[in-house]
Amino acid sequence: MYLRVEKAVGSLARLTAVLGGVALFAVIVLTCISVIGRALDFVGLRAIAGDIELVEFGIGFAVFSALPYAQFARTHARVDMLHRVFGPKINRVLDLIGDLFMAVFTALVAWRLYLGMLDKGSYGETSFILQIPIVWGYRAAMFACGVGVIVALFCVIRSGRALLSKEI
Repeated sequence: MYLRVEKAVGSLARLTAVLGGVALFAVIVLTCISVIGRALDFVGLRAIAGDIELVEFGIGFAVFSALPYAQFARTHARVDMLHRVFGPKINRVLDLIGDLFMAVFTALVAWRLYLGMLDKGSYGETSFILQIPIVWGYRAAMFACGVGVIVALFCVIRSGRALLSKEI
């Protein structure tokens, strides 16, 4: 059962990271086209209207989408200066503490993001140029952050199991 859950959570984290990567790639293409349009204004080309708004939405989603995979794969920045000094048991305790911290932090961010999403939705706020509802960006980020909470909770379980295991 645990291995199936691990595989499902890992797949969900990878899928979210891929979606964020696609969004980031789209932002790069959009930015390049817009810059080229600005540079070739003299021949009748133009920048893409609302390019900055689209970049804001895309980058926000890409950042939130990277967090679940980084947590699952343990690729967050961390200090490993004393890793060799401590034994495996202490390192597992430190992993569990770090995973607990990330679970609490991710849940806190998700909660505040959810409240912001409700607020933006109730006011019907839109972007300035394209008039895109701001709540759409919050919803996309909320999806990725929700996946982040699921992954962080799984990582706490994974670290707890590693700490309790007899293998060293």
